[in-house]
Amino acid sequence: MKRNYKIFLLGLLLAVASCSFTTNKIETDGDSDKDEVLIELISFVLTQGHYSPKDINDEFSQEVYKDYLNGIDPRKRYFLKSDLKDFESSKNKIDDEILAHKIDFFNLTYNRLQERLEDTKDFYAELLEKPFDFSEKESINTNYDDLEYASNKKELKERWRTQLKFSALSTFYDLKEQEDKKVEDDESYQPKSDKELEKEARETTKQSLDEFYSLNDDLERKDWFSLYINAIVEEFDPHTFYFAPEDKERFDIQMSGSLEGIGARLQKRMDEIKIVDVISGGPAWRGEELEVGDIIQKVKQEDEEESVSLIGMPLDDAVSLIKGPKGTKVVLTVKKVSGSIEDIEIIRDVVEIEETYAKSSMVEKEGKNYGLINLPKFYFDMENRKNRNAASDIEKEIIALKKENMDGLVIDLRNNGGGSLSAVVDIAGLFIKEGPIVQVRSGDNKVEVLPDTDDSILWDGPLVILVNELSASASEILAAAMQDYKRAIIIGGKQTYGKGTVQGVVDLNRWMRNSDLGDMGALKITRQKFYRVNGGSTQLEGVKSDVVVPDRYSYIDLGEKDMDNPLPWDQIDSADYEIWDGYIGFEETIESSKKRMAKNEQLKLIDESAQWIKEQRGVETFSLNYEEYKSQIEESEKKAERFDVINDYNSDLTFTSLPYEVELFKTDTTLAEKRTRWHENLSKDVYVEEAIHVLEDLKLNNIKKSKMATIKD
Repeated sequence: MKRNYKIFLLGLLLAVASCSFTTNKIETDGDSDKDEVLIELISFVLTQGHYSPKDINDEFSQEVYKDYLNGIDPRKRYFLKSDLKDFESSKNKIDDEILAHKIDFFNLTYNRLQERLEDTKDFYAELLEKPFDFSEKESINTNYDDLEYASNKKELKERWRTQLKFSALSTFYDLKEQEDKKVEDDESYQPKSDKELEKEARETTKQSLDEFYSLNDDLERKDWFSLYINAIVEEFDPHTFYFAPEDKERFDIQMSGSLEGIGARLQKRMDEIKIVDVISGGPAWRGEELEVGDIIQKVKQEDEEESVSLIGMPLDDAVSLIKGPKGTKVVLTVKKVSGSIEDIEIIRDVVEIEETYAKSSMVEKEGKNYGLINLPKFYFDMENRKNRNAASDIEKEIIALKKENMDGLVIDLRNNGGGSLSAVVDIAGLFIKEGPIVQVRSGDNKVEVLPDTDDSILWDGPLVILVNELSASASEILAAAMQDYKRAIIIGGKQTYGKGTVQGVVDLNRWMRNSDLGDMGALKITRQKFYRVNGGSTQLEGVKSDVVVPDRYSYIDLGEKDMDNPLPWDQIDSADYEIWDGYIGFEETIESSKKRMAKNEQLKLIDESAQWIKEQRGVETFSLNYEEYKSQIEESEKKAERFDVINDYNSDLTFTSLPYEVELFKTDTTLAEKRTRWHENLSKDVYVEEAIHVLEDLKLNNIKKSKMATIKD
């Protein structure tokens, strides 16, 4: 574990805090139960080390009770009302069990769940033996939160029937579409009959469930116990998480970004596998079809005929199906953010870390040159500060851009989920002479102010920062600092993600003494909170853009505020800082941009698209009649076509690579191709276009500029 500790820290969104609390180590003997010791260990670390520890009381118990049962049976297709009646007596006792280091509630639910899993094995096999009648008029409501538990096995079986029919109908529709396409491509092709396709759809559904139950059979009691532990720890906040011993290596590999696969990070929410990050430069990113918010429903390997459903599958097993050797093909059936269902083919590859680094472009408009730097994350080598990091790369790019006589600079932090705190501080220092960058408060209310330590300025010209709802953590610190100093104008959504907390990873084994219980795992725990230099927290509220522009995420619940149990927003005293006075007409520039954006037809269309996406995601009732189901999908696709023109937009801007990259293109044709595609995308980007307009409008206070201290090159 010790050798992996620094790797854990590298994977965190921001610089981490070590646990400073102390205690006598936990003693065990030959009769100690590992699970009970783990409960004792984790409850101690949480109450002593969490930034804002919760009282473990009846209210806490009720929340764990609800979230745990919802986590193991999200579709309410295993437990019966009678089971809940048996569980009910524990609803206000879980807190007492935690404090007494007991696990009676877990044992009760675990044993009952195993019984119900065995019961339902017979359900699906029997139900899928008979054909479904897709001409019947019936529907299914997929809002499982409001669904009551079944009263008896007969009612539960009927619930399974409708869910299985819905799954088979979806597959049947896809198969029909495939047959129609084959006929379109080859008039001599004899399509399969509806009877054949319905049977194939049922067989596919059964195969998916066979896979699901096979995976469940492989799960051990400790796997289910980890789910219970996380139901407890996640009540403290959404970023506190327990890693079982066998999960540590998976966590390390996932954070390293070096796996051969599709280049996307996944999260399990309810019983769905959701895309939470598309890694720049990876296969999914290059394909431009998969995006954050998409739900992967099925996976098909290139050497297999049938797809495997991921619904209800453990995340690790889903990941193992999706990843694979470089050069192999995988087909994902995806429910898009818009609600449409698409098959996306991806050729697996090694995720190229190079593309997670900063990259820049010159932007030419009406004879003036502007610089644009895209920063996917705030990377930093904890082992060796001299190695490549975001701050030194940004510095090099700015120097190169200045040599091309740029008149203004855009920093693009859209979709940047965070990274190193030290990198943020160093980057912010490139744009101001001196002063605080961020404040960090620990659970004991001690506040540390992290300042710019270099009194020189690398870039003193016009500055714009682009953000969106997925700009998080370190991105929010940089945007907030530049906003508070009035050093940059922030353009983006109503607010950024809103993650203003810091996590650290605690090796639980360090608290054990003379234990023969084996590896106890690790706990990622929230230890600190960030505050802007003006005293406000970035937690929940994020950074509100100076110029608010709509995008496809505008109406989707994506931020910290939409997660369970987030820490609250608050504020502390402002740090001592002086507002940048290098501009003239700063507020007027913001107002001009707002007026320009309000008239922009492209943004109006994007806003309509975003509202339509929200509407689609809100649909919970689906027909189980084929013709009606088909009509629903076709109507949705027809509406979606209206927004296709969004991708046809083109600005009058010209984008070119810097001279040092142009030299690299001579020997690296792949890099040249990547930059060409990037520039093509930038030319269609209305947000970049407006950023350039704002740079044009920003006027420098030349008197102030002439009195600047050292300007470094």
